[in-house]
Amino acid sequence: MKNTMKRILALMAAMLMVATCFASCGGPVNYAENNTEYVIGFSGPLTGPAAMYGEAVKNSAQMAVDEINAAGGLNGVNFKLVAMDDTHDATKVAALYSELLEGGMQVSLGTVTTGPALEFKNLSFEDNVFFLTPSASGDDVPVNENGYQMCFADGNQGKVAAEFVNANFKGQTIGAFYKSDEAYSKGIFDQFKENLDSSVTVVETNFTEANTKDFSTQIDTLKDCKFIFMPTYYDPASLFMTQAKDIIAADAVYYGCDGFDGIDNIEGFDITTIPQKVTMLSHFNSKATDGVAAEFIAKYTDKFGKATLNQFGASAYDCVYTIYEAMKEAIDEGKEIPVTISASDLCDILKEQFEGGFSVENKVTGDKITWEKTGYVNKGAIQYVIKDFNN
Repeated sequence: MKNTMKRILALMAAMLMVATCFASCGGPVNYAENNTEYVIGFSGPLTGPAAMYGEAVKNSAQMAVDEINAAGGLNGVNFKLVAMDDTHDATKVAALYSELLEGGMQVSLGTVTTGPALEFKNLSFEDNVFFLTPSASGDDVPVNENGYQMCFADGNQGKVAAEFVNANFKGQTIGAFYKSDEAYSKGIFDQFKENLDSSVTVVETNFTEANTKDFSTQIDTLKDCKFIFMPTYYDPASLFMTQAKDIIAADAVYYGCDGFDGIDNIEGFDITTIPQKVTMLSHFNSKATDGVAAEFIAKYTDKFGKATLNQFGASAYDCVYTIYEAMKEAIDEGKEIPVTISASDLCDILKEQFEGGFSVENKVTGDKITWEKTGYVNKGAIQYVIKDFNN
């Protein structure tokens, strides 16, 4: 009997310890419990070779936040933007993400570029944090149910580019130049080839991170091509054009994707010296003279100048307004979104909005924008001429 009583007392003590543990833990931590503003966070290259993209996103997102706050915020509550510098380095994302989350981030623009986004999406999925990225275009970025894109996915860019080539170069030979060890570049090229008409012949050449300074071999391979598809970022593209300007035919056309955005504003690169025509697939016309795009351009250049004006920024501006409008719609439908709401609880609300057919209209990067359940965006695209032939 004595031993039995000891066992009962030991069991009761153990149960008390477990109960105490659960009471002290209290479930997932709400890092936003002391927030006085809704916090939007993201990371991007604010320094380094890709800084033009990160600065455009930061500037444009902040401009949208300032406008929303000036108009009264969301039911009187302001928004706050927190931007972290990942230098386009995926190994930095985990630490920056933790700092953002523990600092009260409730919703996110994810990351600016694809490589870091592939790390960010896994972290945000584990914590159930909603993100709408303006420019991380990898096909695998939004595969988790909490992630969405404002930009075209790489597969969409590759598909639309292939449709353009199919319509204009059927039965002809074109060139291609891409970075084979980069998710963004190779992802677009793979989808491009998959959707290309069988009558189109592609002279294919690529490069890797080990060689980003000398493209003489690639240029020699493509020297007879009159149309060259270049799904890569502006740094290697501008170097290729500089080294090829007297070798590639003067009446040839370069055709890039969103990575070309800003190529005409790179310090030390004078695009006017390139005789060939430079074009890109885009959802934003940076030379628009009317409509919401023109209004955005005027406000941005007045505040930040033209140096970092690009579609990455235009997309970020739309992202902030879209998050605001989704939250406002949810509140109008009777949902409660207090300023201290946890990131996970807000994520559940925003997922419900987006999965329920949410759409926005009259935005800088699209007249009507909707999303698939996959997280991919649906909106119109244009072929934008960055620079015409030199005469």
